Amino acid sequence: MLFKEDCRYFRGDIPCRPHKKSGYHCQNCPEYSPSKENILIIKLGAIGDVIRTTPLIKRIKQEFPKCLLWWVTNSPEVIPSSVDRVLQFNLESVISLRSVHFFKVINLDKDHHACALASQLNADYIDGFTLVEGKPMLANQRAMHKYLTGLFDDVNKANTKNYLQEIFEICGYEFAGEEYELEIKTDKQWDIPKTGKGIIGLNTGCGARWVSRLWKQEYWIELAKMLQSEGYTPILLGGEQEHEQNTIISRESGALYYGYFDLNTFISLVNQCDLVVTAVTMGLHIAIGLRKKVVLMNNIFNKHEFELYGRGEIVEPDKECKCFFSPKCINEEYFCLEHLRPEKILDAVKKLMN
Repeated sequence: MLFKEDCRYFRGDIPCRPHKKSGYHCQNCPEYSPSKENILIIKLGAIGDVIRTTPLIKRIKQEFPKCLLWWVTNSPEVIPSSVDRVLQFNLESVISLRSVHFFKVINLDKDHHACALASQLNADYIDGFTLVEGKPMLANQRAMHKYLTGLFDDVNKANTKNYLQEIFEICGYEFAGEEYELEIKTDKQWDIPKTGKGIIGLNTGCGARWVSRLWKQEYWIELAKMLQSEGYTPILLGGEQEHEQNTIISRESGALYYGYFDLNTFISLVNQCDLVVTAVTMGLHIAIGLRKKVVLMNNIFNKHEFELYGRGEIVEPDKECKCFFSPKCINEEYFCLEHLRPEKILDAVKKLMN
């Protein structure tokens, strides 16, 4: 046989990885790994959501050790190398996917375009969500719980399952503490002053849409000063959107700030931290994926949604937040995050770092 198209490394259009690395041909390749089923994960959305879906990889490969695992997403840069085929969600990828026979398609997004894609593919089984008469709908009954929490706020508030329990349930599994898979894909070196008590990352952003989660600048300054007085080294984290604010916080508090970076460099910087203080945002899931301790500031989401693997503390305002799942605060009486004081965050940091 001149080539072995059933090998997981076989591409068909370009040389495979073992050939490029070692010059092997299919007849005598020691890395030959025959694949059987094609399984596709559809998880397009926000980078943090993509990262927190990666624990499924280990469980899928345990059940289907010879599967060829595909993933289509808007964030291919955070998909780990344990996934065999990673596709950017675009027209070219959709055309390609429609020509493949899948044993199973797992669609965990209820967006119309994700559900439409799932409904159009050639698959023996679909887990999660599909499109029926132009509306996102259940593809299997195991997705009912996740479906209902997305339809009704009161059902969501009463939910006690975390996100990973929900998506594992959709796939017919039981979540058993499988960790995120997140790789550091840069050789960037950092020269950060070390202290006896550790480096604390302060992730000050929350995205342009969710301003109801935004902790005010004065509190970040106060917290940074408190951390330094306790012997910690605070480092400000964020993207271009947070640059002006982080520059001010650094100037007013003395916290370190190295600027904003591309995603892989940002991941590398977070990896320098011993603990990260963050709202519910991409930085949270990067920190979890890097096995960092986390202080999570939560106000508008159900706290049961988050799996911190025993390495984190969730802190919430002392006054009730009345803006459940609202991008902007709708409470005319008070803004709840003004009642989450820096002292409370500091106590959580000290508890975790002790």
